[in-house]
Amino acid sequence: MSSDQPNTANQKASDSHRLDTKLITSGRPNGQRALAPTLYPSTTFTSPTVDDGRRMATDPTEAEFYTRYGNPTIAAFEEAMAELEGAEASRAFSSGMGAISAIVLGLCSSGDHIVTQRQLYAGTQLLFQTVCPRFGIDVTFVDATEPGAFADAVRPGKTMVVFAETPANPRLDLVDLDELGAIAGPITVVDSTFAPPLVQRPLDHGVALSLHSATKAIGGHNDATLGVISGSRELLNWLWGFAVLQGANAAPFDAMNGLRGLRTLGVRLERQSATAQVLAEALSEHPAVADVRYPGLPSHPQYDLAKRQMRLFGGLLTFDLKDGLTAGRHFVEATQLARLATSLGGPETLVTHPASTTHVGLLPEEMAAAGITEGTVRMSVGLEHVDDLTADVLSALTGCAS
Repeated sequence: MSSDQPNTANQKASDSHRLDTKLITSGRPNGQRALAPTLYPSTTFTSPTVDDGRRMATDPTEAEFYTRYGNPTIAAFEEAMAELEGAEASRAFSSGMGAISAIVLGLCSSGDHIVTQRQLYAGTQLLFQTVCPRFGIDVTFVDATEPGAFADAVRPGKTMVVFAETPANPRLDLVDLDELGAIAGPITVVDSTFAPPLVQRPLDHGVALSLHSATKAIGGHNDATLGVISGSRELLNWLWGFAVLQGANAAPFDAMNGLRGLRTLGVRLERQSATAQVLAEALSEHPAVADVRYPGLPSHPQYDLAKRQMRLFGGLLTFDLKDGLTAGRHFVEATQLARLATSLGGPETLVTHPASTTHVGLLPEEMAAAGITEGTVRMSVGLEHVDDLTADVLSALTGCAS
């Protein structure tokens, strides 16, 4: 076998490998010998002939035509994500919201109907509330934690998309993936940003499309802005056509960093999940804390569901401070090791005050419907030593109690 040909025997053997191993082996096209991802910064590639140019301009799998259509670095990231999600294909975007917009506007037309949930990232909620009505797309919001709520809201012949987010931002409410995947007719979609493929795989439960803001845990180093959608080749080919016109394509440099982030995703998630469990238990016992939401706590209202559909419980936790805004502001400004910032999934522990940042665009009643109070704090657990981080959190809680 020549050195420049893919080792197909090894590729076939990888089908039986566990996800932890696939994080390391995936996204290495054409027998690539370089261990680090290869960056193709070019925006444009030459066409050998006019006929080749015509073919490449209409082929969703072509990676060497024009980078808005495809790019070898981006294709390697997409190939890795498809393998990790158990999907036929993936498409990368310039952000998570770029991916969500492509699904909504690429699949829905005037007169169509969408079912989604009240517990959502605010950017997604505002897209449904403000943009969809302008295009004549009707949206129904349901309580995602109520059994049967999604299916009951479907309008046969009208509902085009059923869109869920699980775990939901910021309260970590869960959606039953088996129940969602069993809905017939509409295209079911899960925003699984808070639960990368090593935590859960929505497609395994019959869901049609899984998406991530890969800016978060997948990239994992706060240096890549990415979105990605995974599903059937047929659906992804359709979305490719819209995405080329939409223009929210991923940049090669970000795709390279996303692929690099996948290599360490397994060990990062295991460390972050273990630390988050310790912090959640410590917070649950603190007198200044009214409530803690973490899927790994038996007190989580959907703990049994979490155990059934999540391999790890993740590095995100949310808690409510009894003294509301005063305590919330004090805590996020008092932490020394944990940093005040709105993202998640990186090596640094970040704390966020949703009412003043991620969900600030919502009306008070919308915030209440999502379970967010002025004392709500979201924490993205990083890779610091658990004892140092626990000490920092407990110290910041000093002065928060009534």
